[in-house]
Amino acid sequence: MPIVTVQLIEGRSDAQLKALVAEVTDAVEKTTHANREAISVIIEEMKPQHFGVGGVRKSDQS
Repeated sequence: MPIVTVQLIEGRSDAQLKALVAEVTDAVEKTTHANREAISVIIEEMKPQHFGVGGVRKSDQS
């Protein structure tokens, strides 16, 4: 039972998230031969002010 977690900065459309779930599921099914119905995809969205790289929050980058 593969479980995949994808962490993203918020801002994608519902259509983009739907496509992401489908594509990730396809990739996991293809590479692991897991039963499609057993593959779970969890999307965790975060605010830009809750993510930083190199000491700078994403929301502070211009």
